[in-house]
Amino acid sequence: MLLAGACSLGGCGGGAAASQPGEALRAYARALDEQRVEDAYRMLSEEARRGLSLEAFRRAVVESPGEAKEIAQALARPSGDARVTARVVLPTGEEVPLVLEDGVWKVEGSAIDLYGHATPRQALLGFLRAFKRKRWDVVLRYVPDEERAGGAPTAGGAPTGSARSADAAAGAAGQPSAAQAASGVPTSEPTGALTASALQTAWEGAQREEMEKIVQALEAALPEAQIEETGDTAAMAYGAGGTVSFVRERGAWKILDF
Repeated sequence: MLLAGACSLGGCGGGAAASQPGEALRAYARALDEQRVEDAYRMLSEEARRGLSLEAFRRAVVESPGEAKEIAQALARPSGDARVTARVVLPTGEEVPLVLEDGVWKVEGSAIDLYGHATPRQALLGFLRAFKRKRWDVVLRYVPDEERAGGAPTAGGAPTGSARSADAAAGAAGQPSAAQAASGVPTSEPTGALTASALQTAWEGAQREEMEKIVQALEAALPEAQIEETGDTAAMAYGAGGTVSFVRERGAWKILDF
């Protein structure tokens, strides 16, 4: 997917400048189909070219001619009209999407979703916003289903960040921890799902100072942080060696570990 993903409709330029996204896409498709590597490369955005040298792009085209032709044919037949979009990054790291309609830029509806899950970045921003506002019912939405239902340790035996929080909250609520539940050790208390009140007890109590430090580090890192997505998982480095791990469940991104 290197060849298809490199060209941004909002930034394909160079070569014969195209005045419309559809024209840029068709010109790029023709260049790929005809093996005009230099022409196709000039149509990539500046950002794409910074991360992909001409020689690397040439190898991708020359070494996979069948894939290049298939991608070119697909790009030449878009399934719908092109939409010109843009993203404005705020000082907090939050991205506000806009769309060009009838020559006027409009703000997308997702910009008003304070607690979204559509992307890992949006999920982290929503989590941080909910934490600072002590909206524990909303924070709970960002806990993966398994951990929310009781959780389990990771393969290495140590609970993830969310599971650690779940363990602390479960203990505060008089429930067995995820580790206890997974080990099969009998407990005198019934197993129960993680609740907003249990999170509140833990994060406004014993874990308050630790969580505030984590939140401050996340807020400091987020504006410039790169989030790497791989299928239904994602990761973001922050602070001195910290990593936020995400998982996507039924289309919604959740926070697995921090």
